[in-house]
Amino acid sequence: MTQKLSATQRRNFRTRNKLKRINIMQNAVREIRPRLSVHRTGKQIYAQIIDDVKGITLASASSLDKELKLEKGGDKDAAQKVGKLVAARGKKAGVKKVQFDRGSFIYHGRVKALAEGAREGGLEF
Repeated sequence: MTQKLSATQRRNFRTRNKLKRINIMQNAVREIRPRLSVHRTGKQIYAQIIDDVKGITLASASSLDKELKLEKGGDKDAAQKVGKLVAARGKKAGVKKVQFDRGSFIYHGRVKALAEGAREGGLEF
């Protein structure tokens, strides 16, 4: 008996497959980029730069980091600061180009603000 996937799982699966296809094409040119994965909840937002080839996290940041000293972690300003922080940590780890993995979240609001903050921080995607 097969189990039906939820809408969130389908969206996540669709996004990951697109990234895998891009990685296959980039592998032909020998440039495999790490993935900037985003997760958000109602109150917080999280970002990680993941190297899928080695299976390790190169850099991460969240609205819970003490370094940011945020009063509220669930707004666009917090998301933009998290994006800048993950970009700074990624550059420190030697990452300049990434693939943006929004997961099952639409590119709007806090996810978009995080992406713009990461671009301002120096990441290319």
